[in-house]
Amino acid sequence: MSTSPAAIERLSPEQIEQRLSAASVAYLPLGSLEFHGPHLPIGLDALTAYGICLTAAEQHGGVVLPAYYQAVGGEHVRYPWTIMSSAPESIATLLTETLTRLAELGVRRAVILSGHFADEQRDLVTAVADRWNATGSSMLAVARTLAQAPEPPVAPDHAGRFESLMLHAIDPSLVNVGRLPDAAAFPAPDGEDPYGQQRHDAEHPLHGVFGADPRGLDVDSASGLMAHYVAWIAGLAGTA
Repeated sequence: MSTSPAAIERLSPEQIEQRLSAASVAYLPLGSLEFHGPHLPIGLDALTAYGICLTAAEQHGGVVLPAYYQAVGGEHVRYPWTIMSSAPESIATLLTETLTRLAELGVRRAVILSGHFADEQRDLVTAVADRWNATGSSMLAVARTLAQAPEPPVAPDHAGRFESLMLHAIDPSLVNVGRLPDAAAFPAPDGEDPYGQQRHDAEHPLHGVFGADPRGLDVDSASGLMAHYVAWIAGLAGTA
């Protein structure tokens, strides 16, 4: 990902202008620093959003700003190495300042994509875009979380099959399901709710994982899931 031709921090002003002349879109990915079990990195949410935006820009045009590791909300605030804001205002200010400068530089559309999709985060990015668009700026702002994509092939979750597959499509080296307890020796209880509060129990084999069990991950389905999200976000950018 670091060598992507769409990563704005690696481009000269002339290169940025060249890309924007073909597709005047800037992507703003963001997410949390948050516990995602022993098998995934704490930066998964932003890494996923960034990877989707990079692929969309590489295939359909535009530039991608560095990911913001900023988020609010969710049930993992007190988990190990979760670092999140307690209020949305500072994040909203940062995003709005960025939108303001992008508009001044002539960008026609900005797409905010959050890989962290707690309700509070969804409300935050939606409010930022709504307030921006109400100003009458010539630049349109679009804001979504990954949970808002229509008809995903795999249901969004937290540290389960969905997030493991998404990150595998971006960087397989960051997904290590072998670090989870062996599924044969420590199975999830039969008939349990995979989103139930029992997953907060530190003795549960899928502690902190909310969603389908990622053990035995079908990695062959990762590319199709990624393609679905890339097509969706490029469509929001008006480039697909």
